[in-house]
Amino acid sequence: MVATPKWRFEYNLNTLVILIGFATGIAAWGATWERLSANQEVHASSIDRLDKRLTAAEVSLRQIDNHELRISAVEKQAAEAATSMKAVETTLNNLSSDMRLVREILQRLEDNGRQGESMQLRHR
Repeated sequence: MVATPKWRFEYNLNTLVILIGFATGIAAWGATWERLSANQEVHASSIDRLDKRLTAAEVSLRQIDNHELRISAVEKQAAEAATSMKAVETTLNNLSSDMRLVREILQRLEDNGRQGESMQLRHR
């Protein structure tokens, strides 16, 4: 009869190095996973903050666009008002020259009327 071999516990250097390597790899993987998860939370909060800033900037940009539109409308109205004022000024200048002409005509008529009266008074 053959005797069954007895089990002996022996330390094998290769097995120990491999087991320590696996354990170290798993620990490193866990540490990396933890840092990655922590950074994801930080980046998510940064993205939320940037999203809020972008939303605020878009609101300000819309207000600026609205102001630019209003300013361009006011500038257009001011240009039209200036054109209208020039037309009014031209009309007033024409009226002023017409009034001078009428005044001169009236003075001539008055002078002619006075001369006519003085001539009539001389003939009497």
